[in-house]
Amino acid sequence: MSEQKILKVHGLREDIREPVEAFGRKLSEDIGDNLRSLSLVGSSLTDDFRPGKSDINTVLVVGELNIDLLNVLAGLGKAMGKKRIKAPILMTPAYIEQSRDVFGIEFLDFQLIHQTILGPDPFEEMAFEKQHVRLQCERELKATLIRLRQGYIAAVNQTKMIQLLVASTASGLVPMLRSMLWLKGQERPRESKGVFERSAEVFSIEPGTLIKARQWRDKKGLAEKDEIISAFSSIYKTVEQLAELVDKLEV
Repeated sequence: MSEQKILKVHGLREDIREPVEAFGRKLSEDIGDNLRSLSLVGSSLTDDFRPGKSDINTVLVVGELNIDLLNVLAGLGKAMGKKRIKAPILMTPAYIEQSRDVFGIEFLDFQLIHQTILGPDPFEEMAFEKQHVRLQCERELKATLIRLRQGYIAAVNQTKMIQLLVASTASGLVPMLRSMLWLKGQERPRESKGVFERSAEVFSIEPGTLIKARQWRDKKGLAEKDEIISAFSSIYKTVEQLAELVDKLEV
């Protein structure tokens, strides 16, 4: 096996090491020389991970994107799903280089929280322009406000749908807040609770509802209706506050 195809799974948590290693070996066998690198990203590398509930997310960098590759991955879909390995995010080296200016939030998160288990690390040396990241944060926050308004209306007072909307919004704010902390030259915690608490200090937002709503994503059952509506109102105001702040942020 060449050096590029050596699997580097040391340091991975025990409950994901076997399925990740099996996935990496299968990709190496089936994709061959088209495979450039495979990296784990996201919660499986942090204390936010919940075994049996959280997904294992990966970024697969290949030399060429084609229908044969998609068919290979589609054929692995059922087996991957049983192990909670989501379909990998597919990229080429050229795509990565050409997309830093539009996907800074995502790439900053990948750079902060990743482990490359096959091939060279595609994120370690990445650099970003602050004005590009600031603009994406503003765009994403204002789009979040639109989704919250539309989602609340579409829920037609169904508390379960509103709770899901609130929980998904809280989760989606984590990478945006990390990017805003990066813009301010602040430490970026790896776990969501730390992100909310640090953001509360830097941006004067209320962290308690965000922490609680983020936890709803991993728990069964509904909260009380008044609590859900209150959480929606609080998070909507927080997103408004952040959108105004980043709009005025000088970088």
